[in-house]
Amino acid sequence: MSLQFRADVDLRPHNTFGMAARAARFCQLENLADLPALLAHPLYRQGPALWLGGGSNLLLTRDYPGLVIKVALSGIRLLEDMGDEVIVEAAAGENWHGFVQRALAQGWYGLENLSLIPGTVGASPVQNIGAYGVEVKDHLHEVVCAQLDRQGEPLVLSNAECRFGYRDSVFKHEAAGKLLVTAVRFRLSRRADLRTGYGDIAKQLAEDGITSPSPLDVSRAVIAIRQSKLPDPAKLGNAGSFFKNPIVSAAQAQALLADHPHLPHYPAADGRVKLAAGWLIDQCGLKGYRDGDAGLHDRQALVLVNHGHASGEQMRALARKVQDDVRQRFGVELEPEPLIL
Repeated sequence: MSLQFRADVDLRPHNTFGMAARAARFCQLENLADLPALLAHPLYRQGPALWLGGGSNLLLTRDYPGLVIKVALSGIRLLEDMGDEVIVEAAAGENWHGFVQRALAQGWYGLENLSLIPGTVGASPVQNIGAYGVEVKDHLHEVVCAQLDRQGEPLVLSNAECRFGYRDSVFKHEAAGKLLVTAVRFRLSRRADLRTGYGDIAKQLAEDGITSPSPLDVSRAVIAIRQSKLPDPAKLGNAGSFFKNPIVSAAQAQALLADHPHLPHYPAADGRVKLAAGWLIDQCGLKGYRDGDAGLHDRQALVLVNHGHASGEQMRALARKVQDDVRQRFGVELEPEPLIL
């Protein structure tokens, strides 16, 4: 067994907000063969336990009293080659952006719009990550899981069994705490089917002088857009978009648009309408707002940032202020994306 347990570990390097918090116990799971021994270990069985990926979707507001397990499983392999399509498996601990770039380099297309999203492959189906008109569910084939209450016995879920929704999946509901994502399988194409009509992709490609873009061109455009709007967590602590884009009824959307005709909005399921949370926050005058070291980014109001020494409680209080201001001005509820511990 290669597991090593450490006591009183600083979690700042393990969460992109850079929150100062400590774990009573900490270990890394680098080999799936070690999982049964980990699940049987007294430090795990006495609880509590927190499974951690890249820490890019987490707000720590306190020290963690139990065992923090960083999932560091690695490996990418081609499972099936069907000519125009391939099935590729990536281990849960692989860096998401690194995996996307490796797939593109191999000529496996479909994930280019999801370039530069922080976090790990294992987190991608949990959150059903998405950007620029594409969600991970659009190209996900299967999710390989370990059953935590059955000594890590494997279980493979199909796309349909994951019950994907907007930033939602079965892993956030009845599977939470029961299934651990160990690998994700993607169905990718050797034929480009580009999605350039969402956001600023077409504009960026035009600025780059590209009239017949390749998937790699689209990836580069997405990277450029994200870098121009979003702060680098290595330089300014953040967890990306802190709030989900709210989905409201058609009637509520019509009423809002009557008063605010420039409100960005998009069709959602069941005739409902998705609103742009960043626009709502910006209209409340909060872009660039700062209370001590807790603030909102000056180029993207949807991103809460740690200017250096903000505490998790200060960040949570700022999130509540944003929610209150948007509710009072527009009557719309904003829901946080990250797990707030």
